[in-house]
Amino acid sequence: MKHPKQSKRAPPTHQSPLAVPSYHRILVKHGLIEKTLSFPDAYKVFLKVGADPEVQKLRDKVERGNKMKHVPALYLATAMALQGMTKPELEGLKSRIEEKRVR
Repeated sequence: MKHPKQSKRAPPTHQSPLAVPSYHRILVKHGLIEKTLSFPDAYKVFLKVGADPEVQKLRDKVERGNKMKHVPALYLATAMALQGMTKPELEGLKSRIEEKRVR
């Protein structure tokens, strides 16, 4: 018989990477948001990123190639579009998003 205290685990001290939404991880990876930004705010930024004309052009190329139509695929297509952007393009995107945030 186990001792009662042996069956209890210590509470986790940090979030599992899977507990963080994919859109948040994508934006942090590409330097578009800070890691500490809340999930609702990060989602708003993700929607702005997806609405950006440059990202839409790149995403359309990815979607045509793979015939993606379901929601997780749109996240993947946006991530792939961001991955295909150069550093100056990402900086330009970041400045356009920040302009929209100020308005």
